[in-house]
Amino acid sequence: MYAVIRTGGKQYRVAPQDIIKIEKIAGEIGDQVAFSEVLMLGGEDGAPRIGTPLIAGATVTGEVVAQERAPKIIVFKKKRRKNYRRKKGHRQHLTVVRITEILADGKAPAKAKAKAKPAAKSKPKAEAEAGAKAPAKKKAETAKKAKPAGARAFSRLEAPEGEADDLKKITGVGPKLEKTLNELGIFHFWQIAAMSEDDIAEIDSALNFKGRITRDGWVEQARKLAAEG
Repeated sequence: MYAVIRTGGKQYRVAPQDIIKIEKIAGEIGDQVAFSEVLMLGGEDGAPRIGTPLIAGATVTGEVVAQERAPKIIVFKKKRRKNYRRKKGHRQHLTVVRITEILADGKAPAKAKAKAKPAAKSKPKAEAEAGAKAPAKKKAETAKKAKPAGARAFSRLEAPEGEADDLKKITGVGPKLEKTLNELGIFHFWQIAAMSEDDIAEIDSALNFKGRITRDGWVEQARKLAAEG
């Protein structure tokens, strides 16, 4: 039996145990997901059922296998005799799903098997392990706090780590520019403080403000603000 489903604005022909990559949906690895937009069912009696546009009561269920990103694509724009060149990279977020069931006529999906819980540790042993882990955890937290601003390598984030910094404190960054930086995955002073020359060139190109970061001294300002925070 097979079905044609719609998700993320695209259509997929699926059968049980098929593995498909779709536009990102929320869910952890192992979570069950359901696709209610079923456009066609076929394979049972040879006569496919076609929805108008959907088949009422039909559902396809699956299990999240992984959350990943597609290979990088490069978008390059150029205007002749205008000194205009823009180069951007993009990696699309994808969810890998294994199809488990194709359900017609409003049938309920089978319940996922409950994961076996680890055996409870005896109290003395658990206390001993907790006592051994406490100094190590405290040491790691101390090392993290002592880490100087700018020691981390520059990286873009999908979401801020905790509360996002107020990037408008940097001279030359207003509300609109702060929003653009957030869309590029920059939420914290330490990210700007850790930028290399290549990183600056890439972000400059995305902001359409050539030389703005160097001219206004964003990196030096971000280092000071990160140290103060």
